[in-house]
Amino acid sequence: MERKMTINIEYETEKKLDLDYETIIRQVVEKAMDYEKCPYEAEVNVTLTDNAAIHEINREYREIDRATDVLSFPMIEYETPEDYFNPDTGELMLGDIVISVEKVEEQAEKYGHSKERELAFLTAHSMMHLFGYDHMEEDEAKVMEAKQREVLELLGITR
Repeated sequence: MERKMTINIEYETEKKLDLDYETIIRQVVEKAMDYEKCPYEAEVNVTLTDNAAIHEINREYREIDRATDVLSFPMIEYETPEDYFNPDTGELMLGDIVISVEKVEEQAEKYGHSKERELAFLTAHSMMHLFGYDHMEEDEAKVMEAKQREVLELLGITR
């Protein structure tokens, strides 16, 4: 399905991620949109940063005093999605994703797969949060994990 989408990607760290991160992020965001059959044109903001910055954001917004790999900030409360459209573009403002490039590298090494796969996984995981899925309960976690895995499989991104 061809749709108009705005994917804003900001790179806010000196730490270089040696891969085509923009293409990977765009492909995963678009595939997740198709997979979830989102009927709207949408806007997603992705920030790539480092452990120090994501630690600060995690402490400020979640009161968790440590670095993490990815943070998701959904914009939508799904009971009233009509309130979450950008008046200038008409696009649904899905939310913001913040990814630590240092965690991408650390976790790719830890789990024995490529940095591309780790970045794609974190993006898919975060997109599911933006669509309202969570993993606090075991049954919810199974649903979310299956969805993010299927999005990556559709793109041919495997361990």
